[in-house]
This record gives sequence, C-alpha cells and structure tokens, in this order.
Amino acid sequence: MFFALAIPAVIFAGISKGGFGSGAAFAATPLLALILEPGQAVGLMLPLLMLMDVTALKPYWGKWDGRAALVLILGAVPGVAVGAAFYRYAEPDVFRLLIGAVAIGFVIFQLGRKLGVIRPARRPMGDLGGAIAGVVGGFTSFVSHAGGPPAAVFLLSRRIDKTTYQATTVLTFWAINLMKFGPYLFLGIFTWDSLKADLMLVPAAVVGVWLGVKAHYLIPERLYFTITYTLLVLTGTKLIWDALT
Repeated sequence: MFFALAIPAVIFAGISKGGFGSGAAFAATPLLALILEPGQAVGLMLPLLMLMDVTALKPYWGKWDGRAALVLILGAVPGVAVGAAFYRYAEPDVFRLLIGAVAIGFVIFQLGRKLGVIRPARRPMGDLGGAIAGVVGGFTSFVSHAGGPPAAVFLLSRRIDKTTYQATTVLTFWAINLMKFGPYLFLGIFTWDSLKADLMLVPAAVVGVWLGVKAHYLIPERLYFTITYTLLVLTGTKLIWDALT
C-alpha cells in the first residue's frame, strides 16, 4: 500500500521539479501524509527532493536569474530556522492542519493568478520583497516542502520567461533543501526506515525529473496543474479533517 501511493507521488514530484517550476512538487507530501505521520512524510521526501534538484540542475544550468535566486536563498535562512523551532514544539495534528492548509492555499493562489484576481506587480519587486518571499518560502518549505508560492510571487513580478523561471526555482530550492538537511537530521526527522524507502524510490525520482524535462516542452501546463489542483484539494481537505477530528 505504501509503495502503491509513494511511487506515483514521487514521480509526480519529479515531473514538477523537472518541468513545471518546482512549486507543485510538494503535492507528494500531503499524499504521503495520508498514510504516514507528517514528520515521516517530510523526512521521506527531503532526500528525494535533493536528488531531483541535482538531476534537474544540469538541463537548466546557467539559465537562471542569479540575483533573484540569491535574494530568495538568503531570505530563506531565517525562514528555515523558524520552521525548525516550530517543528520542535508542535504536535503532529498541527502539522496535518498546516500541510492541509498550505495545500488548499496553493490551489487558491494559483486559481487567483489564472483568474486575474492575483496579478504580478506592475514593477519588479525589489530585493526586500524577494527577501520576505524567501523567509516565508523557507518556513513553508521546512514544514511541508511548499516554498513555491512565495517564490513565484517574487519571480513572476520580474516577468522572466518560462525557462528562466524554471531554472531559477531549481537553483533556489536546491540550496534551500540543502539548508534543511542539517536541522532535519538534528530533530530526528530522518529514520532508518525512511532512508531505506528513499533508496528504493530513487528510480521513481530520477524518472520523474526526466519526464518533467520532456513535459516542459510538450505537455500543456493547464492539464498538469488541473490534475495537481484536484489532488491537493482532496488531500488537503482530508488532512485538515483528520487534524480537527
């Protein structure tokens, strides 16, 4: 049952990492949190996300906006620190609630963009705005691997093309995920069981990224994100319900 859910979830995350801005990669975390404790779900996904980052760096090497990535990465440092402090004292149900809320919030954010309710800033956000986005992204990335929306707000204001956006998110979250590894280890989020499962899921992660790179140029974003939004609404609602009841 675990692998029947984990393999598609990891492939799905790899497709997002490899071709669709990394933001929806965290959809694997709410899916896994349906059958695992929240800490186990985020701990299982981090090494796989780091592998996906490394795999996705090569095809997008040098195509990123280096300044934008640096601003987001530096801003993420205090965000990751706050996330680590929060994790140490929060109960599992708080994390179920938070992961579920982030999942639903991600869908609302993306639909708001599509409908024109949320519009990119008329002028590019400055470094301060990018740093604030990095702080928020670092925190949400730590607790649920969901740093994509804050980064998207900053990057979309810069009106960069699709490939530059994709490359910048790959570089940014490669660095943020590296930051998270030490605190995850210190807090005991990794377990031997999760690491053994990671080893068995490595092929799914690599295949997912490869499919994502291909899909970046072939598959309409609307189809991919329609599936993503449906999964996130269903899993987010279930996690919130479980946390409250």
